[in-house]
Amino acid sequence: MGELIGYARCSTVLQDLTAQRQALTGLGVPDDRIYLDKGLTGTNRARPGLDQALAAVRTGDTLVVPKLDRLARSVPDARQIGDSLVARGVKLSVGGTLYDPGDPMGKMFFNILATFAEFEVDLLRLRTREGMAIACSKGKLKGKQPKLSARQQAELVRMHSSGEYSIADLMEVFTVGRATVYRVLDRAKAQQSA
Repeated sequence: MGELIGYARCSTVLQDLTAQRQALTGLGVPDDRIYLDKGLTGTNRARPGLDQALAAVRTGDTLVVPKLDRLARSVPDARQIGDSLVARGVKLSVGGTLYDPGDPMGKMFFNILATFAEFEVDLLRLRTREGMAIACSKGKLKGKQPKLSARQQAELVRMHSSGEYSIADLMEVFTVGRATVYRVLDRAKAQQSA
């Protein structure tokens, strides 16, 4: 019998992975065989913990996840992961239930679960957009405040146009990143041409 390899993920750094870790150890996954991603959404396919978990599983092993939406939040992503597991002879356990994405019945259940996970994400996005629209209409959602005040932005533009300061100098003087400097300069250029 192969090994159990666990994977858990939470979308924000403020969330805690303890419950998922406990669920995986309760399903028999050794603590040193649990791979984690923190602060990465399921729609983001660049997940180092998942990549490590997928690299760790071998033929005959079982990849264990507490819930399917921890593994993938879209049907195409779930299918791709499921297909890669089938091709490598790896089983998938979702919350303790074993799914064989290679078996027609297992594949159907796997796809249904993936569809529900994607539906859940779509509902969450919809509710978030609705909440933001309500907050915006009440004047409570003002967006991210600029890193530099209007006066600092004007000074940055003046210093840059003097030709004496490089972008790196401006980054250091105003303690901001390169993107912020370029954003201020682009905004000033757009206002001048308008």
